[in-house]
Amino acid sequence: MHTGLVHRLDLERDGKVLDYLSIPFSIDRSPYFQVKVPICVVRNGDGPSVLLMAGNHGDEYEGELALARLIRHLDPAKIRGRVTILPMANAPAVMAARRRSPLDDGNLNRAFPGDAKGRPTSRLACFLENELFPRHDVVFDIHSGGTSMEHLPVALIERDEDAGRHQRTMALMKALGMPHGFVADNGAAAPTSLGAARRAGVIGLSGEFGGGGTATVDSMAITARTIDNLLVALGIVEGPVLGERQSASGPMRMMSLTRHSQGIYATRRGWFEPAVRLGDLVAAGQLAGWYHDLERLDVAEEELRFAEPGIVISRRLHTMCEAGDCLIQAAELVDET
Repeated sequence: MHTGLVHRLDLERDGKVLDYLSIPFSIDRSPYFQVKVPICVVRNGDGPSVLLMAGNHGDEYEGELALARLIRHLDPAKIRGRVTILPMANAPAVMAARRRSPLDDGNLNRAFPGDAKGRPTSRLACFLENELFPRHDVVFDIHSGGTSMEHLPVALIERDEDAGRHQRTMALMKALGMPHGFVADNGAAAPTSLGAARRAGVIGLSGEFGGGGTATVDSMAITARTIDNLLVALGIVEGPVLGERQSASGPMRMMSLTRHSQGIYATRRGWFEPAVRLGDLVAAGQLAGWYHDLERLDVAEEELRFAEPGIVISRRLHTMCEAGDCLIQAAELVDET
């Protein structure tokens, strides 16, 4: 099928190739403009095939930087199979330091399965789900909290109705060596990259690796280690490419985040002050933070309390908030195999 996107890639060619996915999109200053999405394919014979992508949201930098480094470090002679790398999938959003594309306001992780006749983000989603994802065994989409959130490092998969594939996905998620993981239940029609991977019949993995619109020593280290662990687990490389070999600190703790009541949301304009840190175990009724109204200095700050027990998985970094902003979330610890 035609996906509204053109390229010159040969996924069966050995070696390392850097090229672009090109999406025609006429704009005022350039009627024959093409959105250029960089892509790299590294192949050495038959073997496992993995697609690594970052920049699904433009302001999530850990994956973008780690995959850019991987492109430079990955030697075709030292791999088995194929590694396809999209370091800045929503390239316009990356260049604008925005979550969504400035060309069409497109959120790529809500655009699947896309539309070949749609706007750039929708066309890219259509190509990924129908052409690129099915050519791989595994898709790994790297995220973080972006500019406005900080996030506990956590691996993520979506529940698969194919029981056998779900068990293989769970096993591979645990091989990533991350401290926490959770299984989302977004359904067969999920507009996410993981939903697209499932519909394409391949294993989909994702994760959150930091946030704040920045990269830190810790967030980059765990991102690099996770990518290395995945490549080793798949048998594509024999040892780490981005860092030193490290063992997991312990078994992955599984979490569940499925209910609105697991988060606290702003209902009016205000300023949020947290009382807990990422990774803290909290009880129902425990103080989560305070909500200030700096426009009414005579009114005391409001105490905000968790409705359910759990582990603090994310919180808003921007102190000033508007109605509807998610301030903090606590995920439930669960036993899942």
